[in-house]
Amino acid sequence: GTFLNLSVSDHGRSDSLLLSWDEPEGGAEGYSLTLSSLGLGTLLQNGSAGPNITSFWFHGLTPGMRYKVEVTATLACMETTSQAVTAQTSPSPVRNLSLSSGGRSAVLHASWVHARGQRDGYHLALYHSDSQTLVRNASVLPNASTFLFDGLLAGSEYALKVSTLAGSSQASTSIHQWTAPSIPTQLRLSPGSSTSLVASWVGAGGAAWLHLALHNLLTQTVTTTLSARRGLTSYTFQHLRPGTQYWLGLSATAGPYTVGGPNATAWTYPLSPGNVTLSSSEEQSSLQASWSTPAGERDFYLVTLQEGEDGALTRNISVGGDNDHVTFHGLSPGKQYSVQVTAVAGPYRASARSTAAWTQPLAPSGVSLSSQGSPYSLLASWEEAMGEGYVLAFSPMEHLVKNSSLLRGVTNFTYEGLRPGTLYTFEVSTMAGPYTSTPRRITSWTYPLPLEQLTLSNQGHSTSLQASWRAAPTGSTGYTGTLWETKSQERVRNMTVGNNWTNVTFEDLVPGRQYTLEMAAMAGPYRSPVRSATDWTYPLAPTGVTLTNTRHPLGLSAFWDKAAGDVDQFHLQLYSKSHPAQRNISVGPNTHNFTFLGLSPGIQYFLKVTVLAGPYRSSSHFATEWTYPLSLANVSVQPGRRPQELHVSWVESGGGRDHFVQLSVAESLSIIRNVSIPRGVTQLDLEGLVPGSRYRVEIISQAGPHRTSSQTAIGYTVPLPPLSLSASPVSTAWALAVHWETPPGQRDGYLLSMHEEGSSAPARNLEAGKDSTNVTLARLAPGTCYLVGIWAVAGPYRSLPKNVTGCTVPAAPTNLSLTNPGSSSELYTCWNKPRGGRDHYRVILYSLSTQSRDRVQTLSPDAQNITWTHLEAGSRFAVQVIAVKGSLEASSTNVTQWTHPLAPANLTLGSPSASTLQVSWAAMGRGAEDYVVDVYDTASSSRVGRMVLGGDARSHTFRNLSPGTRYSVAVRATAGPFHTSTPNLTHCTREYDALLA
Repeated sequence: GTFLNLSVSDHGRSDSLLLSWDEPEGGAEGYSLTLSSLGLGTLLQNGSAGPNITSFWFHGLTPGMRYKVEVTATLACMETTSQAVTAQTSPSPVRNLSLSSGGRSAVLHASWVHARGQRDGYHLALYHSDSQTLVRNASVLPNASTFLFDGLLAGSEYALKVSTLAGSSQASTSIHQWTAPSIPTQLRLSPGSSTSLVASWVGAGGAAWLHLALHNLLTQTVTTTLSARRGLTSYTFQHLRPGTQYWLGLSATAGPYTVGGPNATAWTYPLSPGNVTLSSSEEQSSLQASWSTPAGERDFYLVTLQEGEDGALTRNISVGGDNDHVTFHGLSPGKQYSVQVTAVAGPYRASARSTAAWTQPLAPSGVSLSSQGSPYSLLASWEEAMGEGYVLAFSPMEHLVKNSSLLRGVTNFTYEGLRPGTLYTFEVSTMAGPYTSTPRRITSWTYPLPLEQLTLSNQGHSTSLQASWRAAPTGSTGYTGTLWETKSQERVRNMTVGNNWTNVTFEDLVPGRQYTLEMAAMAGPYRSPVRSATDWTYPLAPTGVTLTNTRHPLGLSAFWDKAAGDVDQFHLQLYSKSHPAQRNISVGPNTHNFTFLGLSPGIQYFLKVTVLAGPYRSSSHFATEWTYPLSLANVSVQPGRRPQELHVSWVESGGGRDHFVQLSVAESLSIIRNVSIPRGVTQLDLEGLVPGSRYRVEIISQAGPHRTSSQTAIGYTVPLPPLSLSASPVSTAWALAVHWETPPGQRDGYLLSMHEEGSSAPARNLEAGKDSTNVTLARLAPGTCYLVGIWAVAGPYRSLPKNVTGCTVPAAPTNLSLTNPGSSSELYTCWNKPRGGRDHYRVILYSLSTQSRDRVQTLSPDAQNITWTHLEAGSRFAVQVIAVKGSLEASSTNVTQWTHPLAPANLTLGSPSASTLQVSWAAMGRGAEDYVVDVYDTASSSRVGRMVLGGDARSHTFRNLSPGTRYSVAVRATAGPFHTSTPNLTHCTREYDALLA
């Protein structure tokens, strides 16, 4: 027989098989095709194909199934040739493939729904995503639907490929998943310096990312956040505040998994105090330790007081970390001390020591000056006092003071060579370090001389003046004086004191007022000439000094209250530690406020108000206030590099120490992020946000207690694109049904674009709500393909596009007609071209009269007619025209028509009797639907008989005719509305005579 060279393929389709063969030599009249199950041999499908056809599709098959297919060619002379082969459809991939770790760090569990159809088994291949290496290779039975991968790396991404196997074919599906991360251990946080902390941990390889957050426990703010890739085991946090306790939290992330890790706390080393000094206080037996506050923080200061050169511990006290001095009371007079100040922060300390200082000594007690029975000498004696030694002063009024020093342990001294009748004064003081005690004085009088060196001094007091003078050279018995108000010349007070007085204090005076003292020495009844001295009482410092922010960014207002007493003027000193320049302003005595303008924004200022009275001044305590910082300008919020990020930028306007970037969801206004940003940073990336969401950003600038807000900026994260986009035709209308799945995140809506392929017309756009998952594109052209694009829209931003192509159902041809041009072997088909497009027409001609095969023609999309030739005469046909677009079809209604029949042949007439006429004929071709036999009387040309016979009739006898009459007979073959007649044939019936003879 003839070899057909039969081959079978599926062209990647799991439910179909394509048969292809070679046409045999000499051609074939047609082909019959059968498909049966392999093994059972059950016939499943059959089909046929006409001549010149060398391929055929079997559809609706089971994936992965083995079949036997056979093609039989019908050759000339009813001969046949066959060829059978076996084939297998491709398997279908598994469905609903999932891969999960279940929160475990070394295990992934795979599961799936079985692939449709048959299969030999499954093959599983697990890859490590980062290294692209094959980790596990497994083959499982066809009924298996789960598999457990263990011994995997923690916190790693893996890709699983599951292949359905059937014969030599396979169909694969892939999925990605992460194993849960492992938590680092042994987190340690220790100080590296006063401004740095060193964090270290163990086991960092089990997470794709490590997230560290360092919190300042004093301010309860996040100081530093850090995200590090796999493998980092330590990190040093720089630029921290000295002496501050910090809390460090650590978490591990791998893909969608985040696991909280350990935490640790530590202090930075504190800085030691500077400029530690120990000096005497105004109070007796007191010393004041003072120091300058170092940068950073501390829990408290430990102040240790040590006595003597051997440093014996005397006092040990703690004061707050914001103090800068402490006063020790009740110390021993005339003793040497030193102090050590230690800043304490957590377990760490930093110390500084002062130089030595002395307490002021006390004057000796029990001082006496006696003659011991001699007119030319005086014996001075006293009791022992604490200190290094003594200073003695002895003088007659008319001579200079004689001073001498004695070491500790001596308690008397004798003055020789004195003149009788002279007033002598003896003073003794105790020395200790740089200090000398108030002297103890004793006197003896001669005749007085005028006062010398009379002075009037306020001694730093605001309601008293102290008058002091030098005793008259020859002594006196007392002094008298009068105190006057200098300006009004009103007498204030009279005084009389004994001869042992060299000073006197006037109490209850008016602060800040000038007084004049007139004074004379007395010796018995004698009075010396008057001496005078003048001075002011010390003015009182102003009270209620405040420095207030005026809400003007460049202004501060000072207020104060005038204390009791007189004032010449007020002097205001305003300065800032941030700027070297300071403001000095003097105002009149009746002014109690002043506003400083033109200051720098966001700066802390200090104010001191000083009262001036004569040469003296008294200052208030320092008042402090901050100017308001300026708000940041040009705040911009733009999408970040990923849909989950926002990029915030701004321009600093000056002033302020810190900024706080506050992020809120625009609809709720609740703050979801509050990020502290140091001065100098002008941009920030916010991560971990919801794609396609609307956010509100406000930046707060802080200076001291004052905050200034920037203008609110609105920004959107970019939305994620829709998922699983598809476009399918709507069968009842020229429309496309577009479907998609909602992506994660938020959006305002969707924007769809539809463009007709091959057209220069602009795309048609439409919008869909944010909760929509489908839309129908109506009023489209039939049989046309469209490119449909879709974006998720959030504010002014669009997601990446998703595109799909869909075609509408073509329009069916109309006004189909099948006409006979008057031929017995041809028919003419025409139709109206429908609206829209198509790939081609498929025209099918069906034979309704015979069992001959259908005739199929494929015509161009612009064709509108076809002529069918070589048809059988006298046959009825039906035609159908189908518009085809891809896999979509639209059919016209069927119309029918007949070919003209062929006229009967071999018409013969005979008269078997005098009244009968026998007609016989032969059919041409397949014959006719009916035969009409007409008989006419030749003489009268009138029809005398008609008979309609079936298509299988070949003769008929007319009876009851006239004997011996010539008749004309015609036979017509009919087919539908058409008929074809033989030529008329005449014949005579028999005569009776003829019959008798």
